[in-house]
Amino acid sequence: MKQQSATPSSTGRKLTIALVGNPNTGKTSVFNSLTGLHQKVGNYPGVTVEKKTGSFLSGNTEVEIIDLPGLYSLVPKSLDDKIASDILTNQKQDIVTIDIIVLVADASNLNRNLYLLTQIMDIGKPVILVLNMMDVAKRNGLKIDRDCLQNELGVKVIPVVAKKGKGIDELKREIISLKIAEAARGARHLEVEEKFKTALAPVGDYLREKTAYGPGYVHSLSLRFISSDDALKYWLEEWRDKLDIPHFKSLIAGARKQLESLDFNWHMAEARLRYRWIDRLLASCVTRSDEVSPDISVKLDKILTHSVFGPLIFLLIFAGIFQTIFSYAEVPMNWIEAGMSLLGQWVVHIIPAGLLQSLIVDGIIAGVGAVLVFLPQILALFFFLGILEDTGYMSRVAFMMDRVMRGAGLSGRSVIPLLSSFACAIPGIMATRTVHDWKERLITILIAPFMSCSARLPVYVLIIGAFIPEGRILGIVSYSALTLLSLYLLGIAAAAGSAYVFKKVLKRGGTPSSFVMELPPYRRPSLRWTSLQMYERAKLFVTDAGKIILAVTIVLWFLASFPRNETPSDDGFTKAPIEQTYAGRFGKTLEPLIKPLGFDWKIGIGLITSFAAREVMVSTLATIYNLEDADEGSVDLRQALVNDKDPQTGKPLYTIWTALSLLVYYVLAMQCMATVAIVKRETNSWRWPLIMIVYMTTMAYLASFTVYHIGQLWG
Repeated sequence: MKQQSATPSSTGRKLTIALVGNPNTGKTSVFNSLTGLHQKVGNYPGVTVEKKTGSFLSGNTEVEIIDLPGLYSLVPKSLDDKIASDILTNQKQDIVTIDIIVLVADASNLNRNLYLLTQIMDIGKPVILVLNMMDVAKRNGLKIDRDCLQNELGVKVIPVVAKKGKGIDELKREIISLKIAEAARGARHLEVEEKFKTALAPVGDYLREKTAYGPGYVHSLSLRFISSDDALKYWLEEWRDKLDIPHFKSLIAGARKQLESLDFNWHMAEARLRYRWIDRLLASCVTRSDEVSPDISVKLDKILTHSVFGPLIFLLIFAGIFQTIFSYAEVPMNWIEAGMSLLGQWVVHIIPAGLLQSLIVDGIIAGVGAVLVFLPQILALFFFLGILEDTGYMSRVAFMMDRVMRGAGLSGRSVIPLLSSFACAIPGIMATRTVHDWKERLITILIAPFMSCSARLPVYVLIIGAFIPEGRILGIVSYSALTLLSLYLLGIAAAAGSAYVFKKVLKRGGTPSSFVMELPPYRRPSLRWTSLQMYERAKLFVTDAGKIILAVTIVLWFLASFPRNETPSDDGFTKAPIEQTYAGRFGKTLEPLIKPLGFDWKIGIGLITSFAAREVMVSTLATIYNLEDADEGSVDLRQALVNDKDPQTGKPLYTIWTALSLLVYYVLAMQCMATVAIVKRETNSWRWPLIMIVYMTTMAYLASFTVYHIGQLWG
């Protein structure tokens, strides 16, 4: 009989870990260090909240790690918070059942981080406390007694420096070897005075009767409900079918009245009692050296977030990034372009002339290759953004943008979704779940597509490279880099202006909701994880966007190749002038509508196909020009755009004003059906995505019209 191998799926075991912590504790770095490349992203069942999971294998134990959204307490204030809280407290057993909770804390800021830990320990699940950024704590003069913390808290404490991989192996060993039952029993719980216990008793007895929670968590819930109307409201909504709500509210009111009679202020009692415990704990287990130099983060923030110098430095940094993108990405772009040309020539030599050769060379290779050429610049952009994020500077950008958003009537909670939209509007729109006010969230959704996403970059680079003249301002920043920076700033300005208008139209009164942002300390970036992010972006671009580009290119090749002339030729067919094909006829029909913007029928076809994905505009033009000027090599698209002549006047078909008009159009127009679909899902209505398409397209048309005709007058 054949012996079965010992694998997690057979004789081994599987553990499910919840990774949780406050924002800016380095939780993502811990997740990356534990899982490496074994990660995947999806959605939790029935909701749009993103679910990030990963795994690692140790012996015959497979460990699945769920990276929960960052939160400050178990009283949820957003959909992200709610999902995390529900999973941790077993409210959503249909989603996942957690074996161990790993809480990541910033070792340099334990006072705030331990509040969530004390709440989670009451749940009754085994907990491991990870003290991340121990190097920062040491630089700040903090000495943390690990054994003292373990004894006082009753949980395992693992110090790590996740960015450098220090302590990660110990954490993995602890997860594998943890005796779950003993760990769950060992955690300490918040102790309160006897008179407080007496007041809580009726509430706790009722909860024990109606729920399956353990005594520690029932005690924690009783304290939370008495202390906070927000917590009580959230919990009653979840358990309205299991409780006699009027009776339960009367128990809460009675407990509060009893505490008032004892001169005990029940308002925010949970927070005061927990922080009193944490303060005693830290006084015993953490010491601070007096010989500590002032934090460099404070010194830098005085300059980098200054009301005047901060925005100027921001502009200089991004101008430098765009300058680098144009200056140094040209070499790998030329390599890719030469490679695609060689591939096309090779196919020409092995496949006889005919429809199949035309499809592969003029359609697939020309269309897909034209977009792949811009991959180095996209990766360069994400590299620099990753470095800025890793250092903590992007949090400062969010802080500065908060001032702009407040001027437009939004709160700082809208800043993070808008910054996310620079990568892609879809995750940016999904990130609006953290915005509490519905109207504010709706406005943020409606303006998020103005942020210039990475899909626009190939269009920007193509047009700028073809039509913006060479030259530098003060001999430093090129006109190309300045143009690209201006496009990003135009998107921000359009978003702020539109937000102000929507605020008036939706009659959103009052002041924007409060927003507290903790600025993380400046840190040395990790090239390892920045490279991993670049790899993930490249994979998404090539696989996800590549599939769309390939499909659209094949369809476009067919439309731009047929109908054929009936006159026979040496290779069995004669192609008609491209203007007489299905694509040409459609473009010519559309041309009168877009002619006032300086666009012709070729650009018109690109505007339509780019609804599938904005970068398809590039592959569309490449396919059209390769079919129009087919030879044994691929057409240089930038040069083809510059050389194209008006058949009637013989003058250049596209001028710099056509280019600027097209760039402005792409900044402002709603050119992404995937974004439209996600807006429909987030708003649960077709009304708002249709409004978005209409108002953004109208704004883009009018702005492009203005730019082009000012240029015509200027000459």
